[in-house]
Amino acid sequence: MSLAQLALVPYLALLAWMLVYSAHAVVLVVLHRRTPPPPKPAPWPGELPLVAVQLPIYNEELVVERLIAAVGRLDWPRDRLLVQVLDDSTDRTTVLAERALTRLAADGLRTQHLRRTDRAGYKAGALAHGMAHTTAEFLAIFDADFVPPPDFLRRALPHLAPADVAAVQGRWTHLNREESALTRAQAVAIDGHFAMEQEARFRAGWLLNFNGSAGVWRRAAIAAAGGWRGDTLTEDLDLSYRAQLAGWRLVYDRDLECPAELPSTLADFKAQQRRWATGSIQVAKALLPAIWRSPRSLAAKLGATLHLTHYAVHPLVALTALMSVPCVLLPGLQHPQGALWQVMAPFALAMVGPTLLYTYARMELRLPLRTLLADLGPLTLLGIGVAISNGKAVLQGLRPTVREFERTRKLGTAAGKTAVYARPRDQLQPWEWALAAYCLTAAAGLLWSGVYAVAPFLALDAAGFAYVAWGGRPERAP
Repeated sequence: MSLAQLALVPYLALLAWMLVYSAHAVVLVVLHRRTPPPPKPAPWPGELPLVAVQLPIYNEELVVERLIAAVGRLDWPRDRLLVQVLDDSTDRTTVLAERALTRLAADGLRTQHLRRTDRAGYKAGALAHGMAHTTAEFLAIFDADFVPPPDFLRRALPHLAPADVAAVQGRWTHLNREESALTRAQAVAIDGHFAMEQEARFRAGWLLNFNGSAGVWRRAAIAAAGGWRGDTLTEDLDLSYRAQLAGWRLVYDRDLECPAELPSTLADFKAQQRRWATGSIQVAKALLPAIWRSPRSLAAKLGATLHLTHYAVHPLVALTALMSVPCVLLPGLQHPQGALWQVMAPFALAMVGPTLLYTYARMELRLPLRTLLADLGPLTLLGIGVAISNGKAVLQGLRPTVREFERTRKLGTAAGKTAVYARPRDQLQPWEWALAAYCLTAAAGLLWSGVYAVAPFLALDAAGFAYVAWGGRPERAP
């Protein structure tokens, strides 16, 4: 092996790693096609159980009344329903929540407005605090940006009739899909997760996750799995995996829909992604040894590993962008017939799996394919552009300390509403601009030199980093 070929080894390893995640997406599509959908559950047998609806909120003054009003419309016997507002807010959200709960109480609903002296454990701590204040056998959870439909509990609870089912997860739909190119791109990604990934894992009997909202938990399963824990930023992912490792089952129902609000700004999208990236790596670090010791099939263990570590693809994107130029300048690789044409094949193939998954999900949901290409463009730019931000979050997930829970602002969908909490300046924006400039300069230089294999990918990288950097410009406080 020549020196040039030896120097390519780390670069090829990164590309191969990216290809594994792409292949995983293809496997999920194949699983979905080859496994039949599960039968629908029978109606709940006997008397309907007591359900506590838990609403964890923190500074949500633009949406809290909408959320509580929607919960008040749930079709469930009033004497069998408890509404808990788990309020860690430090602003006027508390007053608005009290006002909304007063209206529910006047309609005959039992309510609890629970406040804590601190935010210990963040959302996990709030949920555990709420569980300690009720004896309800089942706990439904909705985040502040959700609007549960009236029949949600009627459709969800029958899945929990079997005693070994820990939780049922519904599918997130979108209140503001058509708001902007950003929200349409997010909707494509979330539809891919819920219409394809979640259902494929469920049909195959693989480990799957509770998504933190639009689901119902069995109290006994939470307790048996060790309860809510605040030592990760994705308490939902953590508990759902622990429950399954303890012998419980999770159920996913694609037809159990619940609309939610997508982040309206790039800054909020990045904050959400950072939290999910850090939290998933924290869960992977904590639970992968137990997963591999479990009696699950090899395929299920591999699927769980790729599921929990899928945010690792973001630092790979950033590293391959940085390494492309030094590698292309190695002796013997500059000629169009050189080895680099073969080297770039995995890079191109790495984009095939996600595209196939999103396309198939769009078909499954019977959404128009004619708009998919327009939505995939911004989604591709987002996926590239957040590589620095998410890459840093992945590294933070490997640290022993838990970073602060970074909330995702909800702006509401009513006309004229604006953010009341301005985000601080994005400290990574200069690095995103720098990498965009690096990739664009490199692409232009390579094209000038007649080396065409890598230039299109570097140009795409440059566009992605510039797109996200532009979205990270400082906001004006209202």
